[in-house]
Amino acid sequence: MPVALRDVTIREGAQMPGREYDVEKRVTAGRALDRLGLDAVQAGFPVVGETDREAIRQLAGDDDVSADIVALARAIAGDVDAALDAEADVIEVIVPTSDQQLEHVLGKSGDEALAMAGEALDRAREGGTEVHLTLVDGFRTDTADLVDTFAAFPSVPTITVADTVGARTPDRVRDIVTDLCDRGVDGDRLGVHFHDDLGVAVANTLAAVDAGATAADVSVASLGERAGNAALERVVVSDAVDGSGDCAAAVDRSELVPACEAVLDALDESVDPRTPVLGADVTTHESGIHTAAMLRDPGTFEPFDPATFGGERRLVFGPGSGRGSARALLEQAGVDPTDERVATLLDLLAERGPMDADAATALVVERF
Repeated sequence: MPVALRDVTIREGAQMPGREYDVEKRVTAGRALDRLGLDAVQAGFPVVGETDREAIRQLAGDDDVSADIVALARAIAGDVDAALDAEADVIEVIVPTSDQQLEHVLGKSGDEALAMAGEALDRAREGGTEVHLTLVDGFRTDTADLVDTFAAFPSVPTITVADTVGARTPDRVRDIVTDLCDRGVDGDRLGVHFHDDLGVAVANTLAAVDAGATAADVSVASLGERAGNAALERVVVSDAVDGSGDCAAAVDRSELVPACEAVLDALDESVDPRTPVLGADVTTHESGIHTAAMLRDPGTFEPFDPATFGGERRLVFGPGSGRGSARALLEQAGVDPTDERVATLLDLLAERGPMDADAATALVVERF
């Protein structure tokens, strides 16, 4: 069953220190995300200010945008009113549920928090907007309390359990989601939201989906406060390569890398060259052993074909190339790889390189 991927890049990214995404940046990024076929795009927190409201308003009013545009709101009347003013397609109400968050953030009991959530959801509905609910620090909340919360709001189509502080690991996540489903929570209503403080947000997302969750929050290049959120591109590619395919089925794979790069450009963000999926070095190969084998079969040293996701493979030939690479280049061009020719080609690559595979092949044709 396809998993609904809900992007939080714009809202979470804007909460990182020193970030100020204006309306144009948010709208451009939102349109790029929509190219992927995502279920929803969370474009802001309207009570924060007019920038958030106007970006949501423009995206929600754009007939060419298919994804639901989501506005975040605490379980406070003013937050809901600001979200309604932004004319979002969906208002996602958030409320703390763990003992620590209830005591130190909300200063309320669990029952009081649920009452606040109910009032906020009703207010949003009365304003004519679809509603979702997110349980802040839900993965550190007693499972029985989570089950009661799902039962208390049977008409809310998606309730997201959040690992707000990034404290959980895959085995624990799988156990919690399995327990929820075993206790009667409908997986079709169960969403998850993970932070990457322990470096396992992607693994947690895949574990939750495998255990029965059918909606997941993701973020391009893991953009988000602190260590960020589950990276959209890593969730999709990991699931496509070695998972159920339910997450990967939710997006246009051929647009994945170009759309993510467009989002990063729109928000003036960048990634380290060694960042999985999106980093330039990840699909660049220069080792002689690697390039020699990959000229014959790229899958020898790749977990996936970058082109499947709109990316590009780059084989580099130069001073570091070995005899195997030179021999493979000659064979690929239909030239007998004698020892003399191999030695000559290695000298030429050392002199003129580094160069990509096309240039190296052209060099062989030119010289031999």
